[in-house]
Amino acid sequence: MPTDLPGHPEPAAATSLARDLRRDRWRVVVAYLVLALVWILCSDAAVKVVAGDMQTAAQWQTIKGTFFVLSSAALIYLLLRPLAQHVLSTHARLESSETRHRQMFEGNPGPILVYDLDSLAILDVNPAAASFFGYSRDAFTAMPINALWPPGDVPALEVKLAQIRENPDQLCVITADLCLSDGSTRRMEMRSNLISYGGRRSRLLIAIDRTREDQALQRRDQALARVEEAHEMARIGAWEIDPATGLGRYANQVYRLLGRRPPEARRWHRFDELLVPADPATAALSEQLLQDMTSGEPVQIDVLLPLLAMDGRALMVHLRAESGQDDAGRPRVLGTLQDVTEREQSRRLLREREEQFRELVRVLPDGVVILSEEHVLYANACAAAQFGYGQHTLLGEPLAALVATDDLPRVRGQLFAQVPQQSVSAGEVIGMRRLNGERFQAGLAVGDVRYGGRNCKLLIVRDLSEPERIREALETSNRELQAMAGRLFSLQEDERRAISRDLHDDIGQAITAMKLSAYAAQDEQDAARRDEDLAQIIQLADATVGKLRDISTLLRPPQLDALGLEAALRWQAGVLFRSAAIDLLPDIQSLPRRPAGDIEQACFRIAQESLTNVLRHARASQVNLHLRDVDDHGLHLQVRDDGEGFDPEGPRGLGLIVMRERAQSVGGTLRIESAHGAGTLIDLYLPYRASGATAHDSLEH
Repeated sequence: MPTDLPGHPEPAAATSLARDLRRDRWRVVVAYLVLALVWILCSDAAVKVVAGDMQTAAQWQTIKGTFFVLSSAALIYLLLRPLAQHVLSTHARLESSETRHRQMFEGNPGPILVYDLDSLAILDVNPAAASFFGYSRDAFTAMPINALWPPGDVPALEVKLAQIRENPDQLCVITADLCLSDGSTRRMEMRSNLISYGGRRSRLLIAIDRTREDQALQRRDQALARVEEAHEMARIGAWEIDPATGLGRYANQVYRLLGRRPPEARRWHRFDELLVPADPATAALSEQLLQDMTSGEPVQIDVLLPLLAMDGRALMVHLRAESGQDDAGRPRVLGTLQDVTEREQSRRLLREREEQFRELVRVLPDGVVILSEEHVLYANACAAAQFGYGQHTLLGEPLAALVATDDLPRVRGQLFAQVPQQSVSAGEVIGMRRLNGERFQAGLAVGDVRYGGRNCKLLIVRDLSEPERIREALETSNRELQAMAGRLFSLQEDERRAISRDLHDDIGQAITAMKLSAYAAQDEQDAARRDEDLAQIIQLADATVGKLRDISTLLRPPQLDALGLEAALRWQAGVLFRSAAIDLLPDIQSLPRRPAGDIEQACFRIAQESLTNVLRHARASQVNLHLRDVDDHGLHLQVRDDGEGFDPEGPRGLGLIVMRERAQSVGGTLRIESAHGAGTLIDLYLPYRASGATAHDSLEH
């Protein structure tokens, strides 16, 4: 075992022992000399006084010498005893200290080596070094320290050793790759200092394995590089601000996001030097945010800011920030800046598309229903109206409540078929059911959709009841038109026969009578008789003219052309109800402008037919006739009576059909309201100028 332990300094006890030995040896010598001199001088004087002769004096000298030897021996023992005890105690402490340091050297879990600075020979190693490097202690002590370095690193080691030899007292710290006995290398951090080992100038080397730390640092650097790449791809950059000064440091990505060139070295500067607000509102918001960051209060920011890049591009950035601390524990505002321009544009477009789709579904004339497990999750307004529900009360209703019982299996088969059909087959309809139990016919289209994160069924319902009703109404109208056409031809023939009969019976006979009277007057010689014949001719001519006027008035009243619609209606109503026991209450207002001829004729004929029907069929006691202007866009005619009324859905006469046809032919609308015992209302709206075809000549008569 070496006498000098690696790293073992000179003990304090040894220094104290040497100092005490040097002090106490002189103390013993001086004390002994003083005691001897005092004893010699005093003892010789006493002998002279006591002894009278030489023999007695010699005896006392013998006694004196014996006493001196004994007393000096005792004194030396007393003086050297504490010093000897101190030496033994110090030696025991030195041995204990050397044992402890050797145990620390041997038991240290880290590799420790001692090598000669001049020869580089390894002088000693602890067991941890032997175990770590894989060499035995004897193998270690037989090799130089540079044998642990890879061959390519030996020149760099020689340079470092030269520096150590120039300044041997300095602590040396180096990091290098060292070779193990199996040929592998480990990254080691080595600390060495100068020691004396067996009187030789040596270095104590403590090795620390940094391989795992270097690997961890390498992985961290790789992770940071990947994070930087991710930030680059996500267009996000980090920053920090000192709330005390308002200055901040920013990642290079922040500069690039804002269209700026990153500085060569990161420096502290204000955040507002980078931001270019897109509008005054953003400028005010940015200023407020910076004030909040430097207020010293806890910060929690998450906002979108419209900015301008240095090249003029419009940016939308997502600014996040919160209070935190840096590595040294100092308060910081830590945050990120992310370019979300494309994301926000995509979101805006998506919102627009969703709004367009939602509006399209809302205004779609067909019902749209989304089902999940045969229950309604969504229904548009049209579907709610089709089934007689409110828009929200339809939600949650089962499919069985919407489909007729006998058609429910067909609908389920269509919904859950392996290959869904797009619609029902041509001519096939599905029976559906409204909230009030009413059944209606519908065509269906089905499909698969995702709604609310679930797989659902899309059901599009087309109500076919209205087309069926229109088809039936068209068929009824066609039958009515055919009947009306036949009846019109019949009426025209009847009117022609009546006019022919009137012309033949009345006008023809009157003209024949005037002709005979004229012949008679021509042959009459008596002046008085001739004057009577001429007077009879004049009377017959007046009567004939009156009959022709009546026939002409029936065909077309002259008041309609001469005085207009208002006067013609007053005249016609007065003529019809002149001798009738029905109270006529006319309210005919002046129109701001005169309607077109076909409008006047249609309105007059409808009023004429309505008043005639009141006289013939209503058995009314009172009838109201109203005519007024409608905002200078058209005219409004109402004929209301308090008669017996009739069933509008029942068989209709030709007069009602002709009235409706007259109104539609000039672009107007006619509404007829009646009920048994409740009277009848004829409500007519006509424009001032016809928008459709003019009335047929056949309807004018």
